[in-house]
Amino acid sequence: NSSDALLRRGGNWHGNSGNPDLAELEAEHHEITKVKNVAQIVMGKYLVEAWYYSPFPPPYDRADTLYICEFTLKYMRKPRFFLKHCAECPHKSPPGDEIYREGRLSVYELDGKDHRVYCQNLCLLAKLFLDHKTLYYDVDPFYFYVITEVDDEGAHIVGYFSKEKVSAEDYNLACILTFPQYQKCGYGKFIISLSYELSKREGKPGSPEKPLSDLGKISYRSYWTHVLLTLFSSQTGEENVQIKDISLMTGIKTEDIISTLQSLNMIRFWKGQHVVFVMQDFLKKYMAQKKKIRLCDPKCLTWIPHAERKKGGSSASD
Repeated sequence: NSSDALLRRGGNWHGNSGNPDLAELEAEHHEITKVKNVAQIVMGKYLVEAWYYSPFPPPYDRADTLYICEFTLKYMRKPRFFLKHCAECPHKSPPGDEIYREGRLSVYELDGKDHRVYCQNLCLLAKLFLDHKTLYYDVDPFYFYVITEVDDEGAHIVGYFSKEKVSAEDYNLACILTFPQYQKCGYGKFIISLSYELSKREGKPGSPEKPLSDLGKISYRSYWTHVLLTLFSSQTGEENVQIKDISLMTGIKTEDIISTLQSLNMIRFWKGQHVVFVMQDFLKKYMAQKKKIRLCDPKCLTWIPHAERKKGGSSASD
């Protein structure tokens, strides 16, 4: 039915839609998701406490512990099956194409249509750590970017982001997660910067899917502030840079640039247009105090926009 089709769509599904046909479904969903169903997961060498409900199929939805292969994301209930799988599993990295390599940091791009089971497993796994009411079943309309740490044993998943293949709103990121065992290592800003590097390569500024969580707002505002102030500090002040130029240089949409500059009190409305007002003292103070953050290095990204691949018949590995 139509309500089921809406629920199963691959993007973010938010409760309280106001649709009376969905009210009962939303109420039922709210009741189910109030209770965490899986207590913890074993993933590689880590035992990780789950935070939220995730719609794993029965009988996995009531398992106290789920055992996850960190290369295929296959989930199991019994430790003996998990150990047997690990001993026999031939995979040492996610599927898809490696598009980024910087030392031990590696990123793979996966088409949800080509790697459906892996991407569905990734969404189920991620939901254990994401609070918003997101249900992913139809992964076909999305690309997934899996961030990994590489060692002698393989490429271990650290986090990911997903992105709609076609977005009318120019969203360059649908869902983002760094798994708890890798949080506080700077991967969040790296993932955000990678999403913008892809936007720059595509030649069209992007923005994360709205509404952002409270934590998402803080992370993005911090990233936007860092990028904009670093850009301003590299200029002499004599350049007549328009906001649309800043947008093309950074990949950040104009409305996100304006809201960030407004929060910094660095924008004025003059002669009918927004003008950036850079306070040199504030800029110097920020640059002196700014923390070193982990960002995507464009030189390490071997990625061709999909629109260009269709035209030229190239692939990401060319």
